[in-house]
Amino acid sequence: MVRTHPPRPRTAPRPRLLTALLAVVALTGSTAASCGDKKSPLALAQVTRAPVNEVIDAPATVTARAAATLTAPADGTLVSLRVRPGQRVRKGQVLAVVGSPSAQERLRQATEALDAANQAGGAGGGGLTSRRRGTDKAAAQAYEAARTAASKISDPQLRDALLLQVRSAQQQYESAARTADEAVRAVQRGVRNLNSAVDALASAQQLQARQAYELARATVDALTLRAPIGGVVQPGGTAAGGASAADLAGLLGAAGGSAAAGLDPSALAPAQPGPPPGVDGAIPVGGRVTAGTPVLTVVDVGELGLLAEVDETDVLLVRAGVTATAELDAVPGASYRARVGSVDVLPTTSARGGVTYRVRLSLERGQQGEGEPAPAPRPGMNALVHLRVREAADAVTVPASAVFSADGRDSVWVVRDGRADRAAVTVGVQGQDLVQIVSGVQPGDRVVVRGTDQVSDGQEVR
Repeated sequence: MVRTHPPRPRTAPRPRLLTALLAVVALTGSTAASCGDKKSPLALAQVTRAPVNEVIDAPATVTARAAATLTAPADGTLVSLRVRPGQRVRKGQVLAVVGSPSAQERLRQATEALDAANQAGGAGGGGLTSRRRGTDKAAAQAYEAARTAASKISDPQLRDALLLQVRSAQQQYESAARTADEAVRAVQRGVRNLNSAVDALASAQQLQARQAYELARATVDALTLRAPIGGVVQPGGTAAGGASAADLAGLLGAAGGSAAAGLDPSALAPAQPGPPPGVDGAIPVGGRVTAGTPVLTVVDVGELGLLAEVDETDVLLVRAGVTATAELDAVPGASYRARVGSVDVLPTTSARGGVTYRVRLSLERGQQGEGEPAPAPRPGMNALVHLRVREAADAVTVPASAVFSADGRDSVWVVRDGRADRAAVTVGVQGQDLVQIVSGVQPGDRVVVRGTDQVSDGQEVR
């Protein structure tokens, strides 16, 4: 049988015996008429051996191998744009440059403060406590400004590197500050001379000034936007491409669970209000940007995948390596081959409130018509995946419509010596038209395949 979870508008209910039933009627001739009335609803079929394939249907979305949105790290203007929409770029390539007077001003001030700290050296001995407080205040402001600037950077690797630099700088300064505090307290207790305290405090000030300069320099360097991955460029953030951050969150990992196949949602810029209908949301050269404004998105479409939602009642049958075929809404009549790469451990909740699990598949080229190549899909397209979860090559089978439930057991009506006998059966692989019977009937037995609800035990069926 084919099970579809959750139901899609174009997916029919569970198929029952169709063409097979017509064949049964043709093979049995006047069987229905012999039941006493030419309009009898009963029909019979023989238990046979045949291959059976069990397929689970699930809605899915085409996914890219990876995607990354580049945002402005500070307020300013888009000074230059080095690429055009649709262009393929390589990792590390310069894509755009943002001009930020505020970031440049912070760098200028940090440079002056560093020069002043280096020139001052250990000069001055008065007001040690006030000098320590001033140094602490300047350090705190520098670290906070650096953290704020780093959080606006969309490239996760660059952002993490800058945040690590801030944490490391803060730890180094705290160590130097503790040394200066100990020296000041020693002077106050009269156990150390003034020069040692001044030297320790000067070292802390110089370290803070140098760190503030390095952090401000890193922020200015981040104004040059480089491609974190190779792929195709499109303007704006993820919303410009019609996909939400939730849609793109599973892009990496969709091509078989490789290290390059899963997308951390933190790598995506927050959703931004889109432009009015009919207006291009691309930021022109010279256009104003604020910190966090999406400028460009790079999408790696080198390997496409599928992200399917499989219901909890079926997911235990799905495992890595299961083959599948996919149908795309955008390419009617075409069929694409796919293979399961991984099944998520944690569930998601569907719009209908049911529990589903995400299944990630690799997607291969498709065919349409008489073996003609199908067009390459695009990320975000809707699909229906047919997962071939179980198969039996030479199984004892009955038509799917012959099986019914009675007293909590799967059963069939077996006709022996002209009378119906209810037989409990064990069902194995459940195909679209045929069902494998592991026990309960044998090849050659005749079973009721239509009108099972109108048969009673021992009823005469000639």
